[in-house]
Amino acid sequence: MAKHQPVLLQESIEGLAIKAEGIYVDCTFGRGGHSRAILDRLNEAGRLIAIDKDAEAIQHAQQQFAQDSRFQIFQGSFANLKDIALACGVYGNIDGILLDLGVSSPQLDDPLRGFSFMQAGPLDMRMDQQQALSAAEFVNQAKASEMAEIFREYGEERFAGRIARAIVQSREEAPILTTEALAEIVKQANPKWEKHKHPATRVFQAIRIYINQELTDLKKCLQQCIGALAIGGKLVVISFHSLEDRIVKQFMKAEEQGATPPPGIPLKAVDMKTCFKRIGKAIKPHHDEIKQNVRARSAVLRIGEKIA
Repeated sequence: MAKHQPVLLQESIEGLAIKAEGIYVDCTFGRGGHSRAILDRLNEAGRLIAIDKDAEAIQHAQQQFAQDSRFQIFQGSFANLKDIALACGVYGNIDGILLDLGVSSPQLDDPLRGFSFMQAGPLDMRMDQQQALSAAEFVNQAKASEMAEIFREYGEERFAGRIARAIVQSREEAPILTTEALAEIVKQANPKWEKHKHPATRVFQAIRIYINQELTDLKKCLQQCIGALAIGGKLVVISFHSLEDRIVKQFMKAEEQGATPPPGIPLKAVDMKTCFKRIGKAIKPHHDEIKQNVRARSAVLRIGEKIA
């Protein structure tokens, strides 16, 4: 099992511009790589609040930081950021929020979690294993039209309809219960394979995003970030595919531009107050990092600041 390597670690920590006595939120604890780097830069007055859906991540955090009074972790979705910040008494006073999106290496590399077509295991893909809907339930119960729509929307899969029909045909003969079985069905139904990409890549991504509500939760979290931050607070987001990055990019751009004047009101957009600005351009991993950690290759980091 590969050791989890935090992606764009130095760049994200620099983006947070950490103050020793500051309050920070790591919305995606994972295995704590970014959290450790943040804590290393805080003094005794500093504070770090972490969030993760995964019970294994929570257990790891409690073992790793049990003796650190500056650290607190909550199990759940970062879509609940506002409620968590309010419960901690830090809403509106947070100096930096970090989101490192996607799946962690321990999740991908554990066959029992069912995230990867590269690992033979049960078809699961749930980040929160207490939730009802698993990948197996989805592919064995959803209509072909529903699956095709999800494959197109969340996987940008060209052959979505064809693959969905193949899944329905296969499950009529026997339930689809393993990652291997699903990957083989998709492989056979996909008439044109992309170079250097497994034919099941897009379908597995789409199913994972759908059952974990990843993009829905991301949108909800971003909408809560501005209010949660203190003036001067930083928002740092690392995304791993175009769907995530598009949401982050559009959100930051819209917040920077401020509110649009209501119809019929003779105000220019520049007259409308804006409370957020983007910092720099999108950052991608250096060649050396990709060489050491191939999973970093698609990462994109964006930074913004609350200014009013």
